[in-house]
Amino acid sequence: MNVHSIPALNAALNALATVLMTAGFYFIWRKEIRAHRACMLSAGVVSAVFLVGYVAHKVMVRGVHTPFGGEGTIRVVYYSMLISHILLAISIAYLVPRTFYLALSGQIERHRRWAKWTFPIWYYVSVTGVLVYFFLYQWWPAARV
Repeated sequence: MNVHSIPALNAALNALATVLMTAGFYFIWRKEIRAHRACMLSAGVVSAVFLVGYVAHKVMVRGVHTPFGGEGTIRVVYYSMLISHILLAISIAYLVPRTFYLALSGQIERHRRWAKWTFPIWYYVSVTGVLVYFFLYQWWPAARV
């Protein structure tokens, strides 16, 4: 593995977190609390591993950003998605641990109220994280000189 393979690994981690969150949502809908808890805690661990990989990659490339190669309307779409992704990702750094704390400390009603906000934000950030990878590295990579 080298520094150039980290973004693909991070996208895979985001995709796995999305699958785990989807399963967790399904299980809570079916009132299967133990399965819900296992999925959501697993999604939290996967997301934490992603964050370590993301920060490590930024350190290794000395903060240099990857340019987006798309032009026109797709550029507007990409940067709109990226800005919302970044702003909401900042918020989940607090929301997810807080929501987990409420559940694990037995404050289930408060957990439910927080989760109604946390889940869709976390889900959006996870899905758009995968999309950012595809936009940058697969669909519209910038020309390398």
